[in-house]
Amino acid sequence: MITPAWVRAMAAYNTEMNRRLYRAAEGLDDAARQADRGAFFRSIQGTLCHLVWGDTVWMHRFAGWERPAPGIPGSPGWITDWEALKARRAEADAGIAAWAARLTPADLEGDLSWFSGATGQEMKRPRWLLVTHMFNHQTHHRGQTHALLTAAGARVEDTDLPWVIAPEDWGG
Repeated sequence: MITPAWVRAMAAYNTEMNRRLYRAAEGLDDAARQADRGAFFRSIQGTLCHLVWGDTVWMHRFAGWERPAPGIPGSPGWITDWEALKARRAEADAGIAAWAARLTPADLEGDLSWFSGATGQEMKRPRWLLVTHMFNHQTHHRGQTHALLTAAGARVEDTDLPWVIAPEDWGG
């Protein structure tokens, strides 16, 4: 079982890693960010867009955020303007951190039910598992983005969790 302190630490890590990835991506021009690099979501920008889309979908389920209109296939093109994508990312990160700050142990108990567009059926899973999945999903796609950025010649700062988040965010 995870704790609210763990969720807060993961939210802090998410925020800082997104800052680092977006800083690295900022050094590339639009053509380089949008180039099809053979990744699952094709480009750096497409992968970053899918990532903020996924966070928004999960936060819709956890905290009532507005659900994005496209499904998974449309997620890489959900926000096409780089400045708008950066702004949406910053807004989402602030919202995830605020949500995490309010969590109680009871918020992580029980099950969550929702209709999954990916599976086309009603789903029901433990809340703690789904919150863990959201953070795992972030890490997975940030890793892909890191590789794409590195291949494009950008430099991403360190990614190791114990050195990325500040001690006050450790939750210990």
